[in-house]
Amino acid sequence: MNEETVMQTPGTDPDVVEQPASSDLLAHESGSVPQLDLAHAKRVLEAALLSSVEPLNVQQLKRLFSGQLDADTIRKVLDELKGEWAERSIELTTVASGWRFRVKPEYQQFLDRITNEKPPRYSRAVLETLAIIAYRQPVTRGDIEDVRGVAVSPPTLKALEERGWIETVGHRETPGRPALFATTKKFLDDLNLRSLEELPPLEELQAALEPAPTLAPIAADSEPQEEPPQIEPSEPTPEETQQEPEEPEAHAG
Repeated sequence: MNEETVMQTPGTDPDVVEQPASSDLLAHESGSVPQLDLAHAKRVLEAALLSSVEPLNVQQLKRLFSGQLDADTIRKVLDELKGEWAERSIELTTVASGWRFRVKPEYQQFLDRITNEKPPRYSRAVLETLAIIAYRQPVTRGDIEDVRGVAVSPPTLKALEERGWIETVGHRETPGRPALFATTKKFLDDLNLRSLEELPPLEELQAALEPAPTLAPIAADSEPQEEPPQIEPSEPTPEETQQEPEEPEAHAG
């Protein structure tokens, strides 16, 4: 019998065939990308949200992982991350535009002391106009005037558009085709809301938007203030014109 020489790598058993790792084998057979470690994914999501100025939605967050995590998994990880931050001064919240970190309201007042940027102060006309749009949208300028009982000046609507709280969403098919106004996602984001169904009662909304009295006012129409009536001086009476006799000066003795 001819003996066959078996070439083998030192330290290996020729009868044992090396198998790929189970995750690699699964990926090879299915053609999919191996699943990313969820603990690491949580830290990636945390970094992305902390560094972003604007809220990020799930579709944007999916791009962080190049298809390795689906939307449901990302939501699950975000919920876990939200729980981790629940007892801190910063919280993870969901708003209309997506997910974001924000300072809890009870701590924001301290941060306001070291910032020079102050939010604008809005007139009563602006706040009333915003409330009407928020609760009756879409509405036209004429609708707003019917509710308020006074004319709405262009600076009022412009102030809300510049803040990003309202936008034109169409035109009513009536003579003149007036513009229809509605609130935006930014309006909901600034109130930390996910949808219009979460809008608070009207009184709470007005309190939430009411600025501090020390803030500088922004240009917008305001209700005309009535000047106090001027009191015309009356004609002096004969008694008022009669002067009292002067007392004689006392001389030193």
